[in-house]
Amino acid sequence: MTSEETTHFGFRDVPLARKQGLVDDVFHKVADRYDLMNDLMSAGMHRLWKDALISMLRPPHHHAFHHLDVAGGTGDIAFRVLQAGGPRTAVTILDINGDMLRVGRERAGDKYGERLRFVQGNAETLPLPSSTYDAYTIAFGIRNVPDIPAALREAYRVLRRGGRFLCLEFSRVDVPLLDAFYDAYSFNVIPGLGRLVTGDGEPYRYLVESIRKFPTPDAFTDMITEAGFARASYRPLSGGIVAIHSGWKV
Repeated sequence: MTSEETTHFGFRDVPLARKQGLVDDVFHKVADRYDLMNDLMSAGMHRLWKDALISMLRPPHHHAFHHLDVAGGTGDIAFRVLQAGGPRTAVTILDINGDMLRVGRERAGDKYGERLRFVQGNAETLPLPSSTYDAYTIAFGIRNVPDIPAALREAYRVLRRGGRFLCLEFSRVDVPLLDAFYDAYSFNVIPGLGRLVTGDGEPYRYLVESIRKFPTPDAFTDMITEAGFARASYRPLSGGIVAIHSGWKV
């Protein structure tokens, strides 16, 4: 990539090299209220969407299972994986943002012991060995990655043969009338809610805009296939508000 390349930061075009710093600033600002805001913004629906992700993952009960959750600093997905899997299930949480990881460590305490570890790192250049993990998840994080194809290639690299990639991300509403309501709610309510709860509405304006700039489900499925995954597919939830994308390393 050249230094002249640009990408989107919400509805703005910015130099590719600047986006990660801008995204980091967003999550430094919202880390301590991130989970509370997820509940408020989605009326608790994010919990059901994450439960659906774990249902598709189906971590085993009777043999070792090594799982990687990327951009999962506060632990919402990781804790669910550990609770659903057996005693030999282990999860690595990787996040580029130290404040999000701090919140996750505080939430986890000593509950999971050596079954849970936290790593600060970039999804585009994972500081992890190849062919190590049985599954990789990323929930509401891939759209914040400056170079999405690079992150998908890294996901493929660190998975073992037979490993599964699962991505929960906002998608395109495909229900008449719901789409208009969703747009009005997103742009008129969420930034104000963010300002009320966190003292700053701008991070949430970016997050809403980033949803609209994310590729369509079909286009993202093509990107997953181009990264090397087989049987790439997606499952829309809640009228297309979110989708769970899947791929396998075969």
